Amino acid sequence: MKNINLIIILFLLLVSCKQEKKMVSQEMVKSSDYKIEFGQVSPKSVFRNDSLSIWGGSLVKGEDGLYHMFYSRWPKNIGWEWVNYSVIAHAVSESPFGPFKPKDVALPDRGQEFWDGSTTHNPTVHRFNGKYYLYYMGNTGDKKIVSVPGKPKINWVHRNNQRIGVAVADSPNGPWKRFDKPVLDISPNDDAYDALMTSNPSVCQMPDGKILMVYKAVGKKDPLPGGGPVVHMVAIADSPTGPFEKYPDPVFTFEGERFPAEDPYIWYQDGKFRAIVKRIKHEGNIREFSLVHYDSEDGIRWNKAKNFEISKRIVEWENGRKQQFLHLERPQVFIENGEPVALLCAADTLNAEGARDSFNVQIPLKITKQ
Repeated sequence: MKNINLIIILFLLLVSCKQEKKMVSQEMVKSSDYKIEFGQVSPKSVFRNDSLSIWGGSLVKGEDGLYHMFYSRWPKNIGWEWVNYSVIAHAVSESPFGPFKPKDVALPDRGQEFWDGSTTHNPTVHRFNGKYYLYYMGNTGDKKIVSVPGKPKINWVHRNNQRIGVAVADSPNGPWKRFDKPVLDISPNDDAYDALMTSNPSVCQMPDGKILMVYKAVGKKDPLPGGGPVVHMVAIADSPTGPFEKYPDPVFTFEGERFPAEDPYIWYQDGKFRAIVKRIKHEGNIREFSLVHYDSEDGIRWNKAKNFEISKRIVEWENGRKQQFLHLERPQVFIENGEPVALLCAADTLNAEGARDSFNVQIPLKITKQ
């Protein structure tokens, strides 16, 4: 009898220790902070084209073992006309760091009668529950060219027709099913933060299986055609294809600034939602761009992370040379085996004529968990 009692006591102590260890482990996960740094970049990790402007890139690994990049492109000779001539194209590689080989156009122009018929842009691709989901900005309009190389302007018809869409496929090779309506449209009330346009979606799957979206929104409070302010909002859906419930409060805000951030990438890891965001800081008439880091316990309320600053548009090449780009934005994290391994960014420099020479760069990530 004494032996049985001793066994019971030892069993209860073992269970208690396991539960305590689990609680401590969960507490450590919840309190983990990230320090995000860049590794050195290989020359093969630049994806560019002499005749095409390339902007951004989002990466998913297929069941074929290849790495599939989806990116925006448009003819370079028409100027900075992404808003009315971009299409989302597809490239493949045997490594997340390239080199990538162009394969096809995933979401081509399909006619001005469609809400996304003239432009598809700023993709972010994900695999949820065995299917592939390609989120993007789409719009339609008159396709009128208003810029010239070196002097970018914007076609406001296309800009203000921006809406968020999603295409679905069983394989990253397609075919992609597009829908007749946006997955996230503007709000009907004129005083809404997203009364004018919705754009640049970032999504991730939450621990409960729901889909979290953070998106760019422009309202009608400021004078048209530009409108504003430009903010980011949160929406959540039970399914990757919606419908999404919008939350009322902007995120990534700074007091007194009407356009403080752009291009977030969100993901969930180690008990927190994480985000890498393009920060737009205004000093007088000068805009300073950088990449910064936010985190969140619930995906709805976001705070500056402990290690907020990531990069002031600077990368270091394998030969040790450091380079600061004109822009380094559209951050897209590629996660493999549960760990962020690469950051895909849109980058550009100015050519001899003063026009932007844009391309995608794949940057190794170094994340320290504190």
